[in-house]
Amino acid sequence: MSKFAVIGLGQFGAAIALSLANKGAEVMVIDNKTDRVELLKDDVAHAIALDATDKKALQAQNIQEMDAVVVAIGEDFEALLLTCVQLMDLEVPKIVARAANDQQRAILSKIGLRYILSPEEEVGKQLASQLLNPNIRASFPLAGDYEIVEVVAPRKVWERSVIEIDLRRKYSLNLVTIIRERQNDTSQAGSERTIDTIGVPRPETIIQAKDMLILFGKTQDIDRFIKT
Repeated sequence: MSKFAVIGLGQFGAAIALSLANKGAEVMVIDNKTDRVELLKDDVAHAIALDATDKKALQAQNIQEMDAVVVAIGEDFEALLLTCVQLMDLEVPKIVARAANDQQRAILSKIGLRYILSPEEEVGKQLASQLLNPNIRASFPLAGDYEIVEVVAPRKVWERSVIEIDLRRKYSLNLVTIIRERQNDTSQAGSERTIDTIGVPRPETIIQAKDMLILFGKTQDIDRFIKT
């Protein structure tokens, strides 16, 4: 079983902790506010109220044995920074820290952290992308102007095969998978909608009107595919 710790139980940290626990991981949550710890104690393996800037207190919880520690302290950057330093001293194998802005990201990068999250920035980018391209339902930006997107299949590819639309040659895009809605007739009263993931699409797979395509490629190539 994977073991994770989440330090800082605001809305962001709590959401990560609950998501990990729901997926079967062993999760330890830590916050210096007892009321936040109490809210999650029945949903995770370990819920502890302590000052995460205290190296000995962290070591007493065997934090160094975790597969990864997420530092999601949002309201006190000094505490977040000191907590990360303590975790580095304890040789935690993977530390993921939250940065509220570019300045915090730069500082965390300077002390040697490799995994830095900027949730507000990513949400802002996703919203802007969805407003500019309503067919994009979700996006995950990557380095080098690449991204993974979930996009409504454009009309021009309906009832055409994967090999026929030739995304790689025409648009420099990779089709990762297809999410398809199905209507199952369950009774005389009506039908039930289910969502299926096609898996790795085959060359002969036919794109249907309501399909969601999961694409990987450069942002400009994704825009070109959607708009042309």
